[in-house]
Amino acid sequence: MIFLKRTKKFVVGLISGAALFTGVSAMTLHDVKPVSAATTSSSAINLTAKAALAIDADTGQVIYEKNADAVLPIASMTKLISIDVILDQIKSGKLTWDQKVTVDDDSYKISQDTSLSNVPLSKTKKYTVKELYDASLIYSANGAIMALAHQVSGSQKDFVTLMRAKVKSWGINDAKIDNVSGLTNSDISDADRYPGSSAADENELTAKDMGLIAKNLLKKYPEVLKTTSIKRQAFDKGTSDETLMENWNWMLPGLAKAYTELPVDGLKTGTSDKAGECFTGTVKKDGHRIITVVLGSSHKSETDVSRFTDTQKIMSYVFDSFDVKTIKAGTTFKNADSLPVFHGKELTTKVALKSDQKVWLKKGETVKSVVSATVAKNTSLVKKTGLEAPIKANSDIGTLKLTGKGNALTYVDGSKALSVTGTNEKAIEKANIFVIMWRAVANFFKNLF
Repeated sequence: MIFLKRTKKFVVGLISGAALFTGVSAMTLHDVKPVSAATTSSSAINLTAKAALAIDADTGQVIYEKNADAVLPIASMTKLISIDVILDQIKSGKLTWDQKVTVDDDSYKISQDTSLSNVPLSKTKKYTVKELYDASLIYSANGAIMALAHQVSGSQKDFVTLMRAKVKSWGINDAKIDNVSGLTNSDISDADRYPGSSAADENELTAKDMGLIAKNLLKKYPEVLKTTSIKRQAFDKGTSDETLMENWNWMLPGLAKAYTELPVDGLKTGTSDKAGECFTGTVKKDGHRIITVVLGSSHKSETDVSRFTDTQKIMSYVFDSFDVKTIKAGTTFKNADSLPVFHGKELTTKVALKSDQKVWLKKGETVKSVVSATVAKNTSLVKKTGLEAPIKANSDIGTLKLTGKGNALTYVDGSKALSVTGTNEKAIEKANIFVIMWRAVANFFKNLF
């Protein structure tokens, strides 16, 4: 994260000052002007951000979007990708939390730059993976994430290759990732830049890309929230290099831009001259977690809090203007409530939703008025014209695709429908040989005439 050549001491002072009036600035959802609940489009909220997004953290349903397909700089939000790769390494046993890391020359050099977000690293010490991980997420420490990348891959460039492969595996094909930290390339050495990238390049993604990255990270590693929710923590505690890390996410409870009805617990900020202010946030309220993204919020000064104001507006809009509806298992849908059966006692079988599904709908809307469905047979069970009897009850007999009026059901992975399993609540029994023969004769004469 680039902080326009400010000194760390100055910024920490600002935060400490801000904390003194947290009790005054902490707001409720209704301390801002109410927003119309008419649409999920960008016209619903007045934001400074160039692009923005809100999704359900579990399903990926897009609840709000503004210019969410525009490729823009993401600055230090890059570290969410880097951290995902690091956690993969730990899960596979290639890294351990207490493993000691020796700081390489480039990571050391970056860590000494007080114009960037950093904890000072030493060439004569070793740090645990956990210490560097915490510093990367809490304080956006650039040298720390670079040291972790070097430990994993032996070079920044090779680690970027892992990052690129990671996002591609998630279906993200428009990513521009050239370094592990999110710094502008001019801030790092030529050797650490990805081949073919220039000094002016920065990592770039869309708001939807960032939403998908955050969704996948939280699904695989929900424990990351234990770290992103830490407000302050000492690095290298008890030494002459001890550094107090104040979380740059000022929306955490108790910090300067906290809102009493929004218990934000993550995830990652990002700032650069080119990117402006960025923030991928998350909050769980009334049992439902959402993820928000703002890219390019106003960055007029070091005390500009537009990214947090923008985020609060989006979060407030979602919880004030939408309800989560549960479509219960066993629900059937008009024009998608049956499938043909081949050689069954009955010629069709009822198709119902196999499991509960949740969708966000505007307040006042109902599932019946908004959601429709189509159904497709499970081809592995099909013979000729239909599902081949016999089939046990509660089998996966087809796929229901749920769609919403006015693109009400769209998803961060690009899907325009919610695909769910359809099931038969009753067993499909096979007809006896005489019934089968009679049907064959009847069909013969029917087709004859």
